[in-house]
Amino acid sequence: MPKRVLQGTIVSDKNNKTVVVAVERKIKHPLYKKYIKRTSKFSAHDEANACQVGETVQIEECRPISKNKCWQVIATVDTSTGKVTQMTKMDKPAANDEKTKAKKTTKASAKKKASA
Repeated sequence: MPKRVLQGTIVSDKNNKTVVVAVERKIKHPLYKKYIKRTSKFSAHDEANACQVGETVQIEECRPISKNKCWQVIATVDTSTGKVTQMTKMDKPAANDEKTKAKKTTKASAKKKASA
């Protein structure tokens, strides 16, 4: 199943590694047939804290990162030219981190010493 990709404007970047993106859609009123704007807010993961308030970004569905955060920022969109700048995808947390590998090796060596 493909992941959903939405485009919206950042309305808050106060949280660490998190931005709030407002996604706007238009619906047709069932009785009056007038198009109405509806806005939904999504919390999205921004690993590098690179996004600022007012920027237009693309967000993609991902695994749950926290209670309210299951989207990640994948690209920024330049509104004047329409150019899309890709951001790096979120890696699995600490899987390739050198510090984590070092900790694992020291824990393993400590266990060997304790058992010997």
